[in-house]
Parts: sequence; C-alpha cells; structure tokens
Amino acid sequence: MINVEGLSVPTLDDLSPSGSKVMLRVDINSPVDRSGKILDDSRIRAHLGTIRELLESGNSVVMVSHQGRPGDDDFTSLRQHAELIERALGVPVKFVDDVIGPYARDVIRSMRGGDLVLLENVRLMSEELIEAPPEQQAKTFLVRTLAPLVNFYVNDAFATAHRSQPSMVGFPVVLPSAAGRLMEKELVALSKLVSEANSPKIFVLGGSKVNDTIKIIENLSRKRMADRILTGGLVAELFAVAKGLNLGKQNMQVLENKGILGLVPRARKVLLSGAPVEIPMDFITETQNGKISVEPANNVNGVIKDIGETTISVYSSFIKEASVATLRGPMGVIEDERFRAGTRAVIRAAYEGNGYTIIGGGHLISLVEEGSKSDRVHVSTGGGALLIFLSGDSLPAVEALSMGGVKHG
Repeated sequence: MINVEGLSVPTLDDLSPSGSKVMLRVDINSPVDRSGKILDDSRIRAHLGTIRELLESGNSVVMVSHQGRPGDDDFTSLRQHAELIERALGVPVKFVDDVIGPYARDVIRSMRGGDLVLLENVRLMSEELIEAPPEQQAKTFLVRTLAPLVNFYVNDAFATAHRSQPSMVGFPVVLPSAAGRLMEKELVALSKLVSEANSPKIFVLGGSKVNDTIKIIENLSRKRMADRILTGGLVAELFAVAKGLNLGKQNMQVLENKGILGLVPRARKVLLSGAPVEIPMDFITETQNGKISVEPANNVNGVIKDIGETTISVYSSFIKEASVATLRGPMGVIEDERFRAGTRAVIRAAYEGNGYTIIGGGHLISLVEEGSKSDRVHVSTGGGALLIFLSGDSLPAVEALSMGGVKHG
C-alpha cells in the first residue's frame, strides 16, 4: 500500500494477479505531427515495466487508453501506438479497432496467458468525455460491458489521474484494483512532498502559467508544505512587482498585456501571509538592439529573459541542500537557446544534490539531458495531475483506487 494524504492505495504487490485477465489503463497519449505520426514515445515507454511484469506473471492484458479529444488535431487511432509497444517490448500486440463492440468482446474472451491487446481509442466512447463520481461511472456501458470479461483492474495512468472518467474511476468500484508500477512511482514521489519528515522542502516554480502557479503557491503556504519557494519566469516577475520592484517599462507592459498585473494584489496577499517566496536577485535581459546584459532585479532596463548568475548560484545551493525539491516550469525563455542557462542550472543542481527531486512540466523535462539518471530524481509523466495535486485538489483516479482496492478479491 502507498499512503498519500490519508489515502491508502493498493499496488501490484497487494493485488498479485497471476494467470488472470487484467484490464490495464495506460496513458499513451503522445504528441503527433500533422500527418498523425507520433513524435515522442516516452509516455509509451514509461508503461513497459508494468506491462512486462503482468505478462511475466502469466496474465493476459487488455490495455485501454486515449489519444487526444474528438475535434482536436491529435485525436487519432491507437494502431500506431500498438506497433510501438510491440517493437519496444518484443512481444506481439494485437490491436483491436473496437472498444466495447462484439469484436472487442470476442477477442477478450479468447485471450490466453501472455496475450497482449490494445483496444481502440477509448474516447471514441462519448461516455469517456463525461466526468462524474466513481459510482456513477461504474454504471456506464464501458464499465458494465468490459468489467465482466476481466478479473482485475490496474491503473497505471497517472498523467490522467485528475480525470474522473469511466476508464479511470469506474472499474475500481466493481473489480479488485491496484496501481501499476508507474502510478506507484508517481504516488511515492507525491508522498514525499507531504511527509513532514522530509525537510527542508524547496519548490522551484517558473514558466508562464502564472494563474496555475499562484494557486500552487497559495496551497503550499496554507498547508505550510514549503520551506522555500524559488521563482523564475513570469512567476518571478509577478512576485517582484508584488514586492514593490519596478521592472522597467517594457517588462511592466508585457505583464499588463498578459493580464498578469491584475494578479499583483493576490500575490501581495500571499506574501503578507508569510509565504517563503524568493525572487531573483538578477536577470539576464535583452535590449531592442539585441544587447544581452546581466541586470540587478532593482534596476532593470532590458526585457527579462532568464535569471542571472547570482540567482543561479543561490538557487542551486538551496536545491542541493534540500531534502525534497520540486521543479516545475522553466526559469527563462527556453525557446531561445541563449536563455536556457538558468533552467539548465537548476536541473543540474537537482542531479548534484543529495535530496530527492521531482521534475514536472513538459517544458522543463525537455531540458533534462539525455542519459541523465538518478534514483534521487523523479521525472514525472503527469504535468496536469501534478499541477492539480500541488494546487490542493484531489486526484479522482487515486481516490477511486483507494475506495475500491483489493476488497473485492
């Protein structure tokens, strides 16, 4: 069992399926190009450990997942995903271009130990687009049709854990259920964030999603989860203004155009509540003629592009000395190679430190150097789910697992 904020979530060690039919919810929703070709298979590879373990225990495995949403450019078939899983695992994967129809049901009934099946995009089912409580989702056609055909349900889709959809929360109501190994790993990381034993806790919060991030900071402050909150990107600029700094006409105009200045009173209230928010001491800036400079935070003339060298040094020391550090969002405009130093430095500090680090958010993950591995650094697959958790909201899929668990077995 994993305990996260009072919830006890069963794992595969508690369920121990063997020689059975297992429904496995994965999140292999991947970025695709205009032709529909998958650009990055990292989410697919993240589930291979769980799939392999279930197969090696003599189970047959029915995988359920989604790709995009109806009407979006990335809403497409999972046939290509099945081919990538087969190539990566080295075992046959039967793709079923059906979800609950007669063909899908016949395939599931005929499965034998070691068989691996991937059903078609579950969001072809209109039910999957509706969010509702687990008890209600257990009554959907999806759950009522597929649940009787399998013995166990395993949820390995942490990246979708914030969705209360049938394939995420309905099955644990009617089947013995548990978290898969990827979900388990993510939940272990979250448990470290809320454990009082792990201190000091440092949060490094940057990027341009200021509305989301201020909600995170409010929650961290309210629950006293953070010893230090280090800011970068537009988040840092907001709190710099809230602390009374004049960042120069150009930066103030950017903040106004993006609607961020309207959040200054809210940020000031957070600061007055005692939130341990740190802002950069210096910035890398660029002038209209392209000149790049290092400027102190209290005397900024150019457009802010990254955190400066002094800030990098201070932030890195905090991260290295933390028991738990959480990194979300870049420190600068990483779309431009010239302004990636700050973000790369805080990531490097995480790998060089002695504590445990969670790295979340797609833009940040993109700068983790290929081949960088450490048992102390967890690169999260679930940007949205991590955001919801840090903001203080519940994760419906995790709650459903804790309610259902193994009690049916």
